[in-house]
Amino acid sequence: MKKGRLFIIAVCLVMASTVMAQTNDKDTTAHVIDDVTVTGRRIAGSILSSVPVQSLSHEQMTAMGASDIGDALKHFAGVQVRDYGGIGGLKTVDIRGLGAQHTGVSYDGVQVGDCQSGQVDLSRFTLDNASTLHLTIGQSDDIYQSAKSYACAGLVEISSVKNPVAGHPFFSTNIKTGSFGLIEPSLLYAQTFSSISVNAYAGYQHADGNYRFKMWNGSHLIDGKRGNSDVDIWRGELNLAYKFSPQQVLSWKIYGYDSDRGLPGSVVYDNTYAVERLSSRNIFSQLRYENILSDRIKFKAAAKWNYSWDRDRDHQAGGATEDIYRQNETYLTATLWSEPFNALHVSLAQDFAHNYLSMTIPSCPYPTRNSWWTALAANYTGIKNIVFNASLLGTHIHESVKKGEPSKGFNRISPAFSMQWKIMNGLRLRAGYKDIFRTPTLNDLYYTSVGRRSLKPEKTRQWNIGATVSHNFRHSNYIAFTVDGYYGRIDYKIVAVPRMFLWQMKNIDKVLLYGIDATTTIGIALARQWDVGLTATYSYTHATNRTNRSDVNYGDQIAYTPRNAGNVSATIRTPLADITYNVLLTGSRYMLDYNIPKNRISGFADHSVSVYRTFTLGKSSLRTQLDIQNIGNKNYEVVRFYPMAGTSIKFSVNLQW
Repeated sequence: MKKGRLFIIAVCLVMASTVMAQTNDKDTTAHVIDDVTVTGRRIAGSILSSVPVQSLSHEQMTAMGASDIGDALKHFAGVQVRDYGGIGGLKTVDIRGLGAQHTGVSYDGVQVGDCQSGQVDLSRFTLDNASTLHLTIGQSDDIYQSAKSYACAGLVEISSVKNPVAGHPFFSTNIKTGSFGLIEPSLLYAQTFSSISVNAYAGYQHADGNYRFKMWNGSHLIDGKRGNSDVDIWRGELNLAYKFSPQQVLSWKIYGYDSDRGLPGSVVYDNTYAVERLSSRNIFSQLRYENILSDRIKFKAAAKWNYSWDRDRDHQAGGATEDIYRQNETYLTATLWSEPFNALHVSLAQDFAHNYLSMTIPSCPYPTRNSWWTALAANYTGIKNIVFNASLLGTHIHESVKKGEPSKGFNRISPAFSMQWKIMNGLRLRAGYKDIFRTPTLNDLYYTSVGRRSLKPEKTRQWNIGATVSHNFRHSNYIAFTVDGYYGRIDYKIVAVPRMFLWQMKNIDKVLLYGIDATTTIGIALARQWDVGLTATYSYTHATNRTNRSDVNYGDQIAYTPRNAGNVSATIRTPLADITYNVLLTGSRYMLDYNIPKNRISGFADHSVSVYRTFTLGKSSLRTQLDIQNIGNKNYEVVRFYPMAGTSIKFSVNLQW
């Protein structure tokens, strides 16, 4: 806790000591022209892309009442967010039933990693300092990226708030309060000088999280209250950027996260007792350089150091336990992009990561992993109305341990391609293929008796074919629609299965999956200062075990993958206030790959409403917002035996000047 508070104090000191630059522009000649209003709508990137791309702006995420990045991702098609409940609770993202380890996450252009579990907890990233959120599934049109980005089935990209133009500083202070003891203040400062930009953020979150719930255990109704659900989180971030010239920029980021929380645990056999505590510290620093050498050549490189510390304490009937986990990561990446011929773009990327994991549990082998990724990619636009993308990724991983025998390492060549064809104005077809290589995590391989060093890496092949339709009408009315069908095969899928009294990692030889993702966006201008916006998504996912016909679970849907899911978000903007209504829909699914009634988790619909308005106060603006979440007051389960909170209320005030 002390480290996190010291980090926040350091950020505040930087903010307080920054000298405010003032510039006076003197015009020798003044021209006055009549005001001209130009109305238009830029075609969304998701329509033009050769693969499924979805994005949300800061305004959209706020209007939806999302609490963090994980909440915002629930509104994307093809995405399942595994939410363990509670304010500030763990959230991981599964794309198209492939598993959270296939989802990559980048923050301001540099990947976020977790060598221990392979899953990034997206609840750690706040919306207060996020400007945009993007999700790309498959081979991106953007070949100017790191080599590690090609190793993901889907990539979540988070961009922090952009700095204002040179001149006056920008301040934004936000405070949220609501149900279950929530209090969440934050402060954001940004300023751009002639060649230096500064962005600093500090935030704190507290909640007791002890909500009442009702949950059926067979034919018995459990009426209880969650305990040990309190959370205290500190977040801090400092960004500096120096512009050598319009073509050269050097940027630096340091991020700190400090949390202490109770783990409410699962409600099994009516037992709600929980005293387990988790303390987490995370700090990373990244340096990024970009140089646009000419119209045909550009280069970027980044270096990152990441340290994570977690302490898990519990005091059950069997006695007290305390386990500490430490991760150290050094990550380097460089990408060269060029246009050797008109309409042909080529890039070469090289990445390296060094990971070290230590645990206080007995027989810890202290594993070290060195990973190399090399990616060669090309983009061709020389044929009218057609875009081609292709890439080849080479992966080499070597491991060593201080105790026992290490794994034999992993090597793989992974190809991918995508294309987009503009049939006519407003109609495009797209198709793509991606070979995905997912290595076992260090937990999968080395975690005491659970891990298995003989695990094979997952080999996933996925095909995608889709269409996009868009049309702009008069008075800024518009409609956009996308639909994508996909088929995939996973060889040696890594899962945890019970073995007598212990769980153990194993490979499922063959999993087949296919499905459909569809999105709709509609905008209607009703009258002056009155308009309606509607977005909707739908996903159908069929992912089944196809290893051995004699297995009892042959043909069963894999765990925690609903066949049907979707969401609807409608916003009406009026002169008095704006109102957003959301409903998240998730069909039934199973807690294990064995689809019997005992393992079934019921589907749910989560309704929420947000009402907000922005007031202009001179050169400042004041935004007030009321969020009412889970209006139906249903204690549904995203993860079995972890009931979610019922109806909750959140009120927030944001002042910008």
